[in-house]
Amino acid sequence: MEDKAFFDRTLTVPAKKNGKLNGMTFAVKDVFAVKGHRNSAGNPTWFETHEKAESTSPIIERLLENGASLQGMTHTDELMYSLNGENIHYGTPLNPVNPDCIPGGSSSGSASAVANGLVNFAIGTDTGGSVRVPSAYCGLFGIRPTHGAISMEGVIPLAPSFDTVGWMAKDIETLEMVGEVLLPDSPSVELDELHIEETTWSLMESEDRELLKFAIPHDLEMGSINFQHFGISEWPQVFKYIQGIEAWRAHGQWIEKENPVFSPAIGGRFKDASLLDVAGYEDAKRQQAIMTENLDRVLLENVVLVIPTVASVAPIKQAPAESVEKIRAITMQMTCIAGLAGLPQVTVPIFRMDGMSLGLSFIANKYYDLPLLRFVRQYFGGVNNETGNN
Repeated sequence: MEDKAFFDRTLTVPAKKNGKLNGMTFAVKDVFAVKGHRNSAGNPTWFETHEKAESTSPIIERLLENGASLQGMTHTDELMYSLNGENIHYGTPLNPVNPDCIPGGSSSGSASAVANGLVNFAIGTDTGGSVRVPSAYCGLFGIRPTHGAISMEGVIPLAPSFDTVGWMAKDIETLEMVGEVLLPDSPSVELDELHIEETTWSLMESEDRELLKFAIPHDLEMGSINFQHFGISEWPQVFKYIQGIEAWRAHGQWIEKENPVFSPAIGGRFKDASLLDVAGYEDAKRQQAIMTENLDRVLLENVVLVIPTVASVAPIKQAPAESVEKIRAITMQMTCIAGLAGLPQVTVPIFRMDGMSLGLSFIANKYYDLPLLRFVRQYFGGVNNETGNN
């Protein structure tokens, strides 16, 4: 395995103190500031036009001060604007579940480093699904925390309304330990009621859907809900609109000045973003607020929403662009729920008989991140994905 294709192991920082993560190793996505390192954000022109970091992201510092050691910087999709994990400049990180498949992005290198057994956990960012999707494709546990629960200081943005710091691991115990270090205290609640959101489940192939439903804990009170009456079919467009406006605000001036080379897909997204009418931004934010209020009423303090993480298993590398984009669009209907409402979501790997990985997701109300991690550990503790090479 040529891990240089996705994992720069020359950047190492030893643990600074003893703590909860003693002896653990981690990698970080190449959008986090580490003193003396120059980020690429997945694009050579970005690397060439930006200086080395003068300080380290507080999130990385906290991990180092709790006993973990940084063992490398991982590649990302260009400016984090993809869910595929294929980078025309730096290559495609290896998905050990099936080397012929994409790893998912944009935290693809982080997922690959963990799935291939090179580190205990890895840090990424999740805006539209960039931790959750590669976690599902690569057979990992992953978390997108409550929006705003963890500081984005020292992290290159994409769309601040949705950007979060997330992480992934082969087991839920490690995922939870990292959460205990990074997350603020949560209310002491017991999550004991599950609601299946019917619209998202209807988007999957029947065999995959039944496999995931079989894995849902069945000793809890179960209910179902359909977000169609909340207008869920329109949510992805609202998400994409807000994301596009904010992505162009964050990077449009640099793009126009430097004219970087992007892949056709990512270049197309930035071009589309540049053409959006900013006059509609406030209306889109009002729609987002209404969605959030509706979900707040559904997710009482004991309720967990259960949805598929992704639309399917990982697509094959070099699959027709149209089919990959179709899968991405369906997946966005799933990932935009937590994104729009700023909710914590934990994805659990569920493997098919052919060895391919799907993701089963659990979503709780805002700031219930730690109770959600404890809930998932209760039902999926002891599960360890050993697909990768150790």
